Amino acid sequence: MAAEVVAEAAELAQAGWAPRLVSISVGDVAAAELYVRNQRRQAEAAGVDFEARNYPETISLEQLTGVLAGLNADPRVNGIIIQRPLPAHIPVKSLQKAVHPLKDVEGMHPSSIGNIVYNDLALGPCTAVAAVEILKSLPLRVEGLDVCVIGHSEIVGKPIAFLMMGLGATVTVCHHMTRQVAVHSRAADAVFVAVGKPGLVTGNMLKPGAALIDIGINRVDGRTVGDADYESCSQVAGWITPVPGGVGPVTVAVLLKNAVLATRMQKDHYSAAFQAAG
Repeated sequence: MAAEVVAEAAELAQAGWAPRLVSISVGDVAAAELYVRNQRRQAEAAGVDFEARNYPETISLEQLTGVLAGLNADPRVNGIIIQRPLPAHIPVKSLQKAVHPLKDVEGMHPSSIGNIVYNDLALGPCTAVAAVEILKSLPLRVEGLDVCVIGHSEIVGKPIAFLMMGLGATVTVCHHMTRQVAVHSRAADAVFVAVGKPGLVTGNMLKPGAALIDIGINRVDGRTVGDADYESCSQVAGWITPVPGGVGPVTVAVLLKNAVLATRMQKDHYSAAFQAAG
């Protein structure tokens, strides 16, 4: 994926459309700094220009919405990333809605999420798409595969379920009201987990040989761990993603893939809108 992005970015740059991302963070957020650093490093390696903007915690929702309106209107900006967490007075959904769908490289705009229901993956939510891409790389026949998704968030769990259904899998979605998660996970050929609870999935909750895609990111005793107990799960699973180093790097690759796709879509949009009549 990274190699494709490099080639595509170079081609767009030659046509006068060098892809450019703008990252928006608010306040002094140490958690977001790591993501921003990783995104910048990988973007620049792929030939994608990356600008990080940090605004004071005192900025209002109206002011920030105005900033986004300016970026939406600027043809030199091809993608906008909203870094989380945000201060309590700025709801993330309001900002996601304010980003123009053509510049929504994170795939978080309601229209981007909604398109998944129609199996239209123009700019899909990065983490969900990354998790599914990892599963697709395995020697498993996805059609008819029994899949268990643990966690039903709007940006990870639900999109994964729709993506997998679009590929022909049979999907069960578990959440905090599911009575016996282990009953569902043990019957599955592939398990996705994204709930933010370290050690939630253990080896005895998996079918031997199943694929386990761990999307959780938690800090425990100064270490970053996933939602699965890697030790016990790795002895039962046929495939397992580590945390860190599993879904994360693929998510950034999907983000950059979305960046070049968004740039191409904007180039085509401007060409169609402003081409000479005749």
